[in-house]
Amino acid sequence: MDAHEHTVLERLSNGLVKENPIFKLALSMCPAVAMTNTVRNGFLLGLAVLFVQVASNVTVSVFRRFIHERIRIPAYIIIIATWVSVSDMTLAAYAPGFYKEIALYVKLIVVFAIIISRLEVFASRNTVWPSFWDGMGMGLGFMFALMLVGCLREFLGAGTLWGVEILPFKPFFFWSLPPAGFFAIGLIMALFIWLERRFNAWRAKR
Repeated sequence: MDAHEHTVLERLSNGLVKENPIFKLALSMCPAVAMTNTVRNGFLLGLAVLFVQVASNVTVSVFRRFIHERIRIPAYIIIIATWVSVSDMTLAAYAPGFYKEIALYVKLIVVFAIIISRLEVFASRNTVWPSFWDGMGMGLGFMFALMLVGCLREFLGAGTLWGVEILPFKPFFFWSLPPAGFFAIGLIMALFIWLERRFNAWRAKR
């Protein structure tokens, strides 16, 4: 494995596991709670965030030497807002049915803490290629978390997965309600951390 492959894998694993935006950093929790009553909603919002994160990371990395220190935050917000507008119009044009369900949260991506924090912490200090993979890792980690929470809540709340009926009844309707999002995230977060500690302990013994 060369240094380049190592960097790509490191960036991807960082976003998916080590610094997962939901299960490790607990960032952008509002959409994670509100939009994960189905797997489909989680996937579409996660896809929009993935696109905006990657595009914003690359843009900031390219222009980082031209962005003045004092106005970097307003500049980051303008860059994010531009890519959010692109994803907003694309979803409205090509997936109008789904767009009606997640339109509010797509517009709110502008203020998602995970995106602006990666611009400040990573993209503004690194070149384009590492910034691209950092955006991919964080975006995929966010999407993975939303879909995992969505799987749990949709199955337990409606007895379906991606709209396909698995059970002929609704096991626990509570899991379809917004407050259940906190419980679902808390349970998966605890499992996530427990598995990571077990893995680290196993690796330390090798």
